[in-house]
Amino acid sequence: MLLRELENYTGQLLQLDRFKDYAPNGLQVEGRAEVGRLVCGVTASEALIDAAIAWQADAILVHHGYFWRNEDARVVGTKRRRLAKLLAHDIGLLAYHLPLDAHPELGNNAQLGLRLGLVGEGRFGEQSLGWYGAPEAATTLGEFAARVEAALGRRPVVIGDPAWPLHRVGWCSGGAQGYFGEAIAAGCDAYLTGEASEHNYHAALEHGVGFIAAGHHASERYGVQALAAHLAGQFGLEWRYVELDNPI
Repeated sequence: MLLRELENYTGQLLQLDRFKDYAPNGLQVEGRAEVGRLVCGVTASEALIDAAIAWQADAILVHHGYFWRNEDARVVGTKRRRLAKLLAHDIGLLAYHLPLDAHPELGNNAQLGLRLGLVGEGRFGEQSLGWYGAPEAATTLGEFAARVEAALGRRPVVIGDPAWPLHRVGWCSGGAQGYFGEAIAAGCDAYLTGEASEHNYHAALEHGVGFIAAGHHASERYGVQALAAHLAGQFGLEWRYVELDNPI
């Protein structure tokens, strides 16, 4: 299919116009006009580009792309190397940040909730990115943390008493630790995100609400895979997810 057709379809699917974001969503680097092979990953690192080159991909689909607000605009250093490889091999780069977090079926939070047995009931936070809902079965903070570790393959940072019962859990993938107060206001007994800040520790203990930092990368692996699988099914594309583990 045509790269521009892929971009237009995905933009409509994810409703890009709804979001105020920190980087451009959609086609960030133009590659060859025809797309048959699509590599996806969390971040458009040089290692992901190398994997796409080795597989002879036509385009790369990521959650974290380039050209972030307030970054150095010069094409030097790592930015130059990354762009040079994409352009030399005529590989397109498509990136979707907040729209991919928010999509009700293919998004990072929807997919994360599925893996953790959470039933979404409502939204909170900036642009309604945070989700809250009930666990599928009665659980405690300690039991839920063990479920997170088993599902994501890494031990999360957990703040709070493992015996605290959980009736409502809030979650938002990535660097959404700033939404903890809004999760508390939404009546959550625990909040899960990717990263933690120093003040989250005190807030959790003083409010009696659990806080789980499961890893930015680990919590955002699933939306891009769901999106790539959907696009492949719609348009007959070959696709491959490349896992480049990141402990952050």
